[in-house]
Order: sequence, then C-alpha cells, then structure tokens
Amino acid sequence: MKLSAHYYLRRKLQKSNNFMSDIKLKRKFELAQWGLYENVEYQVKDRNGKVKKLFQQNLLCTHLLKKGVISPLWINSPYAFLVSPFLGHYASKVTVKNLITNAGFAGAASRIGGAGSEAIFNYIAVGTGVTAANVSDTTLGTETAASGLSRVAGTMSRVTTTQTNDTSQATTTFTVSGTVAVTESGLLNAASSGVLLCRQVFTAINVVNGDSLAITWKIKCA
Repeated sequence: MKLSAHYYLRRKLQKSNNFMSDIKLKRKFELAQWGLYENVEYQVKDRNGKVKKLFQQNLLCTHLLKKGVISPLWINSPYAFLVSPFLGHYASKVTVKNLITNAGFAGAASRIGGAGSEAIFNYIAVGTGVTAANVSDTTLGTETAASGLSRVAGTMSRVTTTQTNDTSQATTTFTVSGTVAVTESGLLNAASSGVLLCRQVFTAINVVNGDSLAITWKIKCA
C-alpha cells in the first residue's frame, strides 16, 4: 500500500524537537490536507477610501495565538510596539491561514456526493472571539451582529489557483458603523446557525465607524 504525504509529514512532526522546524512542518501538513495556506484576505479602507495599514502576523505570532500564549488583542496593548517587530509587519492587506472544521469536511463531502442536505457555504461571518480555532468548532467564538458586521451572503465564484477553476471564492465588503476589534471569521451555509465550514482567529483588525472591511475567502480543491 502506498503511504500518503500526510503519513510522512505526521511522522516528521512526531519526531521534531525544533521549534521553527515544527511550525514549518505543520504548515506542510495542513497544506497536504487542504489546498491553501493564507487563503483569506482582509483589507480595510477609511470613509475616504484610503487603505489602512493592518498587522500581518508571521509564523511565530500564528503559533503563539494558536497555543493561547498571546491574545488576538495583543496588538491593542500600549506595549505592542515592543514586540510587534518579532511577530510580523504592517501591510495594506493581510492574509490568514484557514482551518477546515470536522463539520466542514463532512459538509464538503455532502456537497460533492449529494448524500446530505447541506446548503452551499457562502455566508461570511466575523466576530470578537479570542479562543483559537479548532477542528471541533461548530460556531464562531463570539459572532458579531452589530456595527454593520452582521453575517452576510458573499459573492461566490470559481477562480484559478493551480488548475482551472480549482478554487471556490467568497467575497464581501462590510460597511462598518461602530468601533470593533475583529479577531475571527468563518464561512457558513446559512444566514443564522448553519454548518461552520471553516474558522480562523487572528491578530485584531481594528475598524471604526465609516470604515469598510473587505474579505476574500478562498477554498482550493486541487
């Protein structure tokens, strides 16, 4: 029997004692499981259409967030400037790694084979939860339903990443009407409740009244 790439990468992870090597191997393992790494893009513009700089977290920051060592709200600490150079950089757009949930895998299998009743996964939700994303998640930690950030059906399309039309893409732009530190996002298949296909938690994206938050979510199937 031919052993899969997942098997060899899992064995390497089990034997790894090196911190940075461990992170890199985990990235390879997750890529082998599902398409893309940093496959969700965020961009914020102010009321005048000017792009606002956001913090692009690096591998170390992602690892510390996942382990609960730091909170997604660390960026709002008055001492954030002391550690931010070690955790990432500022950019006009940020991209964040996806996590497919167990329910999401089952839902995707249902959509492919038509053996279940799951609707399409086109609803984008954001929230303020700070608990790291986990494959057992079925909801966002604290979904936001105010300040113009209520869950919304995104515009769906197929785009090309490696093979023609191998990537499902959902996009939306929220018009913000309050002050919120957005720390999580998810893709679901209903306007309320529904099945959570994927979720991610990240360094806070701070938005205020008049801002627009554009999200592009990609799921690669090749």
